[in-house]
Amino acid sequence: MAKYSKASQETVKEDMERMKKGTLKSSSGKKVTNPKQAIAIGLSEARAKGAKAPPPSKKKAVAKK
Repeated sequence: MAKYSKASQETVKEDMERMKKGTLKSSSGKKVTNPKQAIAIGLSEARAKGAKAPPPSKKKAVAKK
């Protein structure tokens, strides 16, 4: 059983292709080079479109000192 709907899988696939071409940007405007970040952006866009995707993880980023 798939975790994500076909629509969300397509969105993630498109964002991975954009990352490989170098055209995917994060919200700050920087170029995305990390595949995990590209997947997260794709899932976020899919959720915004209303596609079935699990909720974002509740992990908190560790602050650097």
